[in-house]
Amino acid sequence: MQLWISGTGSALPKKVVTNDDLAKVIETSDEWIYSRTGIRQRHVADETESVESLGRAAAERALEMAGVSAEEIGLIIVGTCTDGNVTPSAACQIQAAIGAVNAVAFDINAACSGFLYSLRTAEGSHAHRPRDEGTGDRR
Repeated sequence: MQLWISGTGSALPKKVVTNDDLAKVIETSDEWIYSRTGIRQRHVADETESVESLGRAAAERALEMAGVSAEEIGLIIVGTCTDGNVTPSAACQIQAAIGAVNAVAFDINAACSGFLYSLRTAEGSHAHRPRDEGTGDRR
């Protein structure tokens, strides 16, 4: 059995906060932050942006790259560690926003390792899907 990624998408909040911006409000410096974290800037969502809105934009780009419709998607996993709504999950909000009516959707709350946990969970889900009796393909 092979599993592959046929499309990817990304989206970032518009607002950028640099280390120098932080140094204006707290006692720190670009050098201090960068030498310890490797980070020079970060994107911060404003009141018009959310995990759902950014996830929807990223999902739409991934669907376009893969050349598939939202109705063809069977599983949506969002690896996240954000505050906000516990329910409905970000995955369910994205599922509704893109029209993925045939997809199972859930979040994995795993912060930095969320992508890896999500990928392994998707792999396990794919491995246990029933096969089409006519073609032998997984449904």
